[in-house]
Amino acid sequence: MSGLEKASAHSVKGGAVKQSVVKEMILENFMSHEYSRIPLESGLNVICGPNGAGKSSILLAISVALGQTYTERSRKLSDLIRRGKDLARVSLVFDNSPREGGRKPVPFSRSDTFMLSRYLKKDGSYWYEGDFKEISKTEVGRLLDQLGLNPDNPLIIMHQGMVEEFSVTTPQEKLVMVEESVGFSRYRENLMEAQRRLEGLVGEETSTLQLMESASQTLEYWQGVYNRFLQKKNLLERKHLLEKELFWSQVARLEKNLEASKEKLQSREQVLQNTVERLKKTSQSVEDAWSQLSASRTELRKFYFTLARLEKGIAEGEVSQKTLSGVSHAVEERLTKVEGLLSKIGEGRSPDALQLREHLDTLRYMVKDYSSKAEEGQRKSKDLAKEVKDVHSEIGKVEEDLTRLIGKHVDLKVSEALLNYQKRNLEREVSEVKKSISDTEEERRQLLQQKPDGERAETERAPTEVADDLKIVNVQLGSLGDVPKEAETIYTNYSNLHKELEEKLKLVRENKALVLKEVEERKRIWKETLRILVEEVTPVYQRILSEVSATGTVRLTDMEDVEEAGLELLMGFRGAVPTVLDAYTQSGGERSVSIMAFLLSLQNRILSPFRAIDEFDVHMDPRNRESMLKILFSEMAKEGTGQYVVITPSQLTVLEKDVNLIFVQNTQSISQVEGVKSAK
Repeated sequence: MSGLEKASAHSVKGGAVKQSVVKEMILENFMSHEYSRIPLESGLNVICGPNGAGKSSILLAISVALGQTYTERSRKLSDLIRRGKDLARVSLVFDNSPREGGRKPVPFSRSDTFMLSRYLKKDGSYWYEGDFKEISKTEVGRLLDQLGLNPDNPLIIMHQGMVEEFSVTTPQEKLVMVEESVGFSRYRENLMEAQRRLEGLVGEETSTLQLMESASQTLEYWQGVYNRFLQKKNLLERKHLLEKELFWSQVARLEKNLEASKEKLQSREQVLQNTVERLKKTSQSVEDAWSQLSASRTELRKFYFTLARLEKGIAEGEVSQKTLSGVSHAVEERLTKVEGLLSKIGEGRSPDALQLREHLDTLRYMVKDYSSKAEEGQRKSKDLAKEVKDVHSEIGKVEEDLTRLIGKHVDLKVSEALLNYQKRNLEREVSEVKKSISDTEEERRQLLQQKPDGERAETERAPTEVADDLKIVNVQLGSLGDVPKEAETIYTNYSNLHKELEEKLKLVRENKALVLKEVEERKRIWKETLRILVEEVTPVYQRILSEVSATGTVRLTDMEDVEEAGLELLMGFRGAVPTVLDAYTQSGGERSVSIMAFLLSLQNRILSPFRAIDEFDVHMDPRNRESMLKILFSEMAKEGTGQYVVITPSQLTVLEKDVNLIFVQNTQSISQVEGVKSAK
């Protein structure tokens, strides 16, 4: 086995390819075919007929059934349905008889045939059936993979015009098609995958280096932040100690103030007690003095009452004397008048005289009586005057005592007021001291609720002194206020990240070296495999060209770059120097001959059990067409393991044995299989 054959054997998934054959095609309402059944044989199947007969529709139907992306005649599958019909069906009947080892190509089907159908509807919908059971397109793809069919490779199914298109494809595209057709795609895929991994590792190395550079810069920055964090941490510990010292110094100050306040309270309460006792005695003296003063005032009031009574008596006596004097004078005047009248009347016994004498007696009595009373009044007035004088003397004595008592009372009241003032001040002081003690005790209680952890810190320093040190620490901490509390964690994380990146970079570089070695090895295998392929294909290609008086070769280009690597066909007719096949240098017939020669040279390397080509000879002259058909029959006869469908509009002048010939004719717009001839 050659090196290429060994490589090919390893490239086929699961070992040997399952050589499944399409036994029959059924077209129903598909394009110009109303209902056609087309039997196919293993080996070469030639479909011929005039233009417009519906030959190319058969190959298109195969592509549709296999789910090929490319459709030449229409972009819409619904346009492939026969005019006037709503549903079309294309079915492929595969030979599912057991192969080597007793395995069936379609293992889940028990029958020796397997029918794959695709239904198309006018609304654009479609579905697949496998042995009359609906299956998904994904399942169809898996089925074709099991059968070794890739309908999307133009070298497997080449529609009308694709021969010409192949000539204008890039060398890169040609090489990819060849690799897929002979089963070498895995070499490219493995190489590309390894290169992608290598590129990924290179990118990862670059990104890791960038990350390391960034991480180094960041780590350097956070190193500085971390140093400041440690400084801040030490200051915070110092602050904690100072706050604890400040707390206990404040407690000590409160306790000292509390002790002093209690001593002051005891002293003030003693002074207050003495003051209260003095006030009590003074108040008693004030009461006694007030009692004496009240008694003197009562006695004085009595003397004044007596004096008032006496003075009233004197006044009444004077009034009485004046009244008596006036009345006595009036009586005397009346008496004089009465006496004068009586003297005029005489001493007779007349009634008037008698009356006047009685009146005169009365008046004389009254004068006497008034005189007596006046004398008695004068006497009483003298007595009263004497009593008034005595009373005035007593009043003077009492007033002297009263003045003395008032002075004493005033002095005592002043002393009492002063003592009351002192008592109130002392009571206020005692109350204030008690309140101060209560407030201090409450302040101490509340302060102790905030007691820091740990034992009591003994300190001789005053709170202000400790507070000053604490202010300095706070100022220093203020300058470190921008240091985040997560600095240590962040620094540790970045330090660990930097170490991880170093380890990662080391690992990436080790992996890169391994993958680079793998890439080089895979590229070597890929290049060697393709080199062997070209070495084996080129002689066949040259031999086929020689039969049509042409020369040429097959060569690989840019093999150092898998994406730029390509395959070129060179050819020259009638002694001309071979040139690269393109759309401008050679004629259409020359391009068709060259491409067919290359396709035929590949036949024994193509893995697909089914291959098809439409109108390969459309641009060939009769001589080259006849030569290529002979070569085609000859090459296909050599293979004997695959199934080939060739469509040609030409009249066949040569026909080899083992060729299944199918004639297609269009009658009244309906394509029909007019005859089948098997040349066996």
